[in-house]
Amino acid sequence: MILLDGKALSEKIKEEVKVEVAQLVEEKQITPGLAVILVGNDAASATYVASKAKSCKNAGIYSVVHEMPESITQEELLETIQRMNENPKLDGILVQLPLPKHIDTTIVLEAINPLKDVDGFHPYNVGRMVSNLDAFLPATPFGVMRMFQEYGIELSGKNVVVIGSSDIVGKPMASLLINAKATVTVCNSRTKDLKAHTLAADIVVIAVGVPLLLKADMVKDGAIVIDVGINRLDTGKLVGDADFESLKEKCSHLTPVPGGVGPMTIGMLLKNTIKAAKLREKRETK
Repeated sequence: MILLDGKALSEKIKEEVKVEVAQLVEEKQITPGLAVILVGNDAASATYVASKAKSCKNAGIYSVVHEMPESITQEELLETIQRMNENPKLDGILVQLPLPKHIDTTIVLEAINPLKDVDGFHPYNVGRMVSNLDAFLPATPFGVMRMFQEYGIELSGKNVVVIGSSDIVGKPMASLLINAKATVTVCNSRTKDLKAHTLAADIVVIAVGVPLLLKADMVKDGAIVIDVGINRLDTGKLVGDADFESLKEKCSHLTPVPGGVGPMTIGMLLKNTIKAAKLREKRETK
């Protein structure tokens, strides 16, 4: 079994980013800039944001974290985004999800300038992605695609089952796989006989937030399993949506949790920020 090591690959990507940033600074006098908006004091969100800021600093990307109280109005948040849209130093704007219940996430994400939408959640970028046009891709599915590329995993003509149909992972993952000429089946909580689908799959991508849902008896010999889930058990142990211990005897390739898909996400976010900075440079030199 080949372990798909996202931690090592993400370090490689961060080094690539560092080189690209240095080139931009030296040749074009442009320092890529990323703004992260954090609303409220959700501990997990705060941890993610701190990690993003640290990765930016290490790569030479200018970053600013804008913390706002849980009680903020939607109008105040939209005004903040508008200021960031107009700030020429900021190439990327990212709103850390989830947002408090009184704020409409769709309206907030649509307020971000699509050319600064490094999370790839704006309908403009979603539409371009589905149409297989150049776009900012959501970082997690983008990271999974890079993993396939890095490990030489062929997608064309393969049967791929995506378990989970969220806007953040499942739907964009399915779109990218379709664009890569895979035969894609998307399963969700209403799917009848999930096992029948997964047993027919060459590749399974799972992202549902149910600990250890995918077992060895649900996949065929030599299957490839990509586990996007991360769950903390009552014991405190971190596990994925796939049962790593049973699957490792049966799979040809498997991602661990932690250390698989998770670390890839920040690396791809940095890649998107560089892309945004290069687009700005092109606009400025026209």
